This record gives sequence, C-alpha cells and structure tokens, in this order.
Amino acid sequence: MTASRVKAVELGTNVRTRRSLFGGVAGIAACASFAGPLKAFARPHRHTAHAAKAAAAAAADAPVGTPANTPIGPFDTVARWAYVVDYDTGAVLLDKASDERMAPSSLTKMMTAYIVFGMLATGRIRLEQSLPVSEKAWRTQGSKMFVPLGQSVLVSDLIQGMLIQSGNDACIVLAEGIAGSEERFVAMMNEEAPKLGMMNSHFLNVTGLPADGHYMTARDVATIASHLIRDFPQYYHYFGELEFTYNHIRQGNRNVLVDKGLADGLKTGHTDAGGFGLCASSQRNGNRVIVVINGTSSSNERAHEGERLMSWAFANFENATLFRRGQVVDSAPVWMGEHRQVPLVAGADIVMTLPVGWQQRSHIGVDYASPVIAPVAKGQVCGALVISAPNMADIRVPLEAGESVAKLGLVARAMTRLGHGPAQ
Repeated sequence: MTASRVKAVELGTNVRTRRSLFGGVAGIAACASFAGPLKAFARPHRHTAHAAKAAAAAAADAPVGTPANTPIGPFDTVARWAYVVDYDTGAVLLDKASDERMAPSSLTKMMTAYIVFGMLATGRIRLEQSLPVSEKAWRTQGSKMFVPLGQSVLVSDLIQGMLIQSGNDACIVLAEGIAGSEERFVAMMNEEAPKLGMMNSHFLNVTGLPADGHYMTARDVATIASHLIRDFPQYYHYFGELEFTYNHIRQGNRNVLVDKGLADGLKTGHTDAGGFGLCASSQRNGNRVIVVINGTSSSNERAHEGERLMSWAFANFENATLFRRGQVVDSAPVWMGEHRQVPLVAGADIVMTLPVGWQQRSHIGVDYASPVIAPVAKGQVCGALVISAPNMADIRVPLEAGESVAKLGLVARAMTRLGHGPAQ
C-alpha cells in the first residue's frame, strides 16, 4: 500500500501525520489489554476454513443460554458468569457479567493456594513439614481429604488434598499452621488480593463455604489463575494431578477438563448460591487460554460448557508478534535537529491476539506529530502504532525514539530558518 504523508505548510509547523504501513495484515481483538509486559510469541497461521468449521460445530452444540460479549459477536452460554482471556496478551475473548460479584465456592481455594505457595517460595514453610490437625479442621463440612484428628499431615499432602480433592479440612490445617488461625490467614488473603489486581473480591474463609459477604468476580478468578501460573510455575503442577490417595481414600481430580486432558490445571467449585463453577487453563501450540465459568446447573453442564468455551477460544483466536522490541517501525522527520529523521521503534514486543481470518480485513499504520521537534531523547514517546479493524475501536501502542537527536546550534538553526541550512 502506498504511504501518504501530510506535509507541514511551513517549516516548524507541527501537524499530525498518519502513515500507513500496511493493510490487510493483522486483526486485533477489540478488548485486548496492553497492561504489563508483552511477551514475544508468534503462531503459524491456521487455515480459516478449519476455524470456521470449529466455530460452526461449537454453535451447533450451543446450549440455550444468554449471549456473552466477544470481539467476533455475541456467543450464547448457559453460564451465569463467564470470562475467557488470553494468558499472554491479556486480550479478553469472552465476557459475561465478569465484574458482577458471585459466590466463588471452592474457586476460593485458588487464593488460598496462592498464599500457601508464597510461604513455600520464601521458605517460611516446607513441603516436607507436618502441620497439626485441629478439631475445627477435622469437623469442617463439605468436600474432605479426611485428615485424622490429633495427628499431623505433610504440607505436600495437604496441598494435594486441597487442590485435587478440594478438601476443606486441608485448607483449615494449612491456614492454622501458617497463620495461627483461619481468621488471620483470611486477613492475609484480603491484603494480598488487591495487590494482584483483584479489585472486586472479599474473603471470609479459606474454603469457599457459603458466607454472606464472601465473593469474587469471574475476572478476579482469571486474575488469580494468571498469577498462579506466572508467579509459581514450580507448584502449578498440583492443579493438574489426576488423583490423590490419602488415609486409604482415593479421590480423582474434580476438574473434568483436567481428567480428559483438555486442561492442565486449576479448580472447580459448587454451592447453591454460586451454582457449578470452573476455572481451567490450557496451552495449545504455544498459546495459553484461561476459561472461567460459574452458575451452571450441574457438574455435567459445567464440564460441557467449559470444554465448549475452551475449544471455541482456540478455534477462533490466535496470537502474532507484529514487531520485536527495538525494531524500527517507521521514521519521523525532525525539525531543528542534527539528524533529519529519527527512527520510531517498538518499546516492547508488540504481541496481538486476533480473530482467525480477520488478517485481510485489518490495517496497521503509525500516527505522530510531524515534524518531531529537536532535541529528541532516546526512548521518548514520539507516536503510536495504530491497529484498525472493521467495527472495532482503534488500538494504539506507543512508539519510542530509537536514538537521541541533538538540537542544532544557534548558527545552524538560524541558517535553517533562512533556508540556507540542511533540509529538514
């Protein structure tokens, strides 16, 4: 595509220049997030026909529900709350009431696990350490790993009991052993949650047992899932173990997606108030997606809907690296500088999550004030990469000066203004 520039009427006049780099190359999810560091990641293009076939199959298998918002149009789901996000870019692929408070049930245990993993990582507790079982822990109702009253249990066993068997008793033993009481451990959870970006969660216990004022949102569930994967990769494997036997009682992982090999971890939950919920993550072809649903009517519906949304996400979206950190995207003219132009570079790897098949319907260009006024400091934001696609708001990514450009000396500036200096 031929680039077009808007020229200044008179030297030194600052105007906006929109320069087209290329069109029909990449699309972008409308709600893609660029907060935090972007990771370099490129995937081979998948044939559009395959994606369309998978999408059609998902639509044909769709339950009767209400639509969620997605970058490619409404998508029905029976889940009352649903949220699907790309782990690498933070792009939101599906959103249904994701900021509405809900009873998280045993999804709470993901936050409990985060505190436990933090204690392990800092050496405050050890996997081979044993913690005593109190009567409170032994009497705790709901799902159990069946810890023995008056005895001690290895921390490693308690973690498996908490995450594989969803043992409420295991959670209490861990909380009391780390903080002295469940209440003090809960205070640690509530203190840590907003630091992780969980701005709409409040915990009253470590188990997720029903309690007025105990809530999370689907977005916050996905947030803690991302942190568990990113911050504690050495412990993430516990979420993906298929079964655990303790006290001669064998129990399988309650996350059916893990059991079927469709996800590599995270958690399920159920209460009357929250319905049946699930948080699952899977990595395929180097791309990781996190799916959160809650408010389904049965364990079978939960498993079916979780599998359907996971398959839909991988069939309809892919990631592509548009520019690497430091790569020159374009050059901008400089006014009154020792160099005539300054390269505009990506300050970080620019990775986009984009709908499959939208590559030929999108456009990438740059937008900057022209000319850039000297002096220019390396790293100074001088413009933006602009990604446009039909029916979507433009996505703007800052571009930086790739090198410094000093201001001309007094004589050279004067000659330039008189038209005798180097063309700028």
